[in-house]
Amino acid sequence: MNLIHTPFGFTSTAAEVAAGIDLTGRRAVVTGASSGLGVETARALAGTGAEVTLAVRDVDAGERAAKDIAASTGNTGLHVAQLDLTDPASIAAFITSWDGPLHILVANAGVMACPEQYTPQGREWQFATNHLGHFALATGLHTALAADGAARVVMVSSSGHQLSPVVFDDVDFAFRPYDPWLAYGQSKTANVLFAVEATRRWAGDGITVNALMPGAIYTNLQRHTGGRGSGTVPPEQIKTPEQGAATSVLLATSPLLDGVGGRYFVDCNETEIIDRRGAAPRLHGVARYALDPGNAQRLWTLSEKLVASTEGQS
Repeated sequence: MNLIHTPFGFTSTAAEVAAGIDLTGRRAVVTGASSGLGVETARALAGTGAEVTLAVRDVDAGERAAKDIAASTGNTGLHVAQLDLTDPASIAAFITSWDGPLHILVANAGVMACPEQYTPQGREWQFATNHLGHFALATGLHTALAADGAARVVMVSSSGHQLSPVVFDDVDFAFRPYDPWLAYGQSKTANVLFAVEATRRWAGDGITVNALMPGAIYTNLQRHTGGRGSGTVPPEQIKTPEQGAATSVLLATSPLLDGVGGRYFVDCNETEIIDRRGAAPRLHGVARYALDPGNAQRLWTLSEKLVASTEGQS
């Protein structure tokens, strides 16, 4: 399988990637779209003429972001909807309220390296937010995505996935000492595995799912790490939010990705598989275990079980 290469790269911005693309009449949802990468992803999609829903925990912040996006793009087809990915009832309400087809879903919201915390249902916070919440959302919106016949789902993962595979027998750290970075890595691996299995399951519906590493960008994601991420990235490798959103927008909009799914991209290009890493995660490369079809099927089965056990709870 040949890696997919595009004309874009490290310095490309979301607006540059979306230039010339017309998505008038198309509908998109971006989670965590009130700040950081999410708002820039939503801005670029709005710039193509798409109708964009900002799915956010803080509706007031989402309204402010939508107003700013409308002012900068001239697109008034913007909506704000409340969504808490750790709350099954909130996810169910969002799904129930959605009407009609959905063409693009960008699973952008996330938390990183947070202190040990669990949902009321007993799920570890990062796994619940970054993976299970998005799993429940995407599977719940499957009918809306399938209605299009060529829908795309974009999973914002991280090079942090290289820190840990999904530890299937202890996803909630019931027996392991909690480690915020291992928990983050596990959840980001889960994002990639979701792309692999969802593409396999949903290809007949024309739905493709890809995952990506946006790059090192300082946003609210780093609120638990002193605002500087892992602290291991050289300054010259730090991106702006506009650059960080570029790969998400590429996967959501580019004709180069028509019919392509189950892959992992960095800097707007598909990246190589790696079997070993150094002391710190590499910005490029995807761990083989994150693309493993067996792991992907196993995670899907586990996720269905965990989501089903909490449906209707809050």
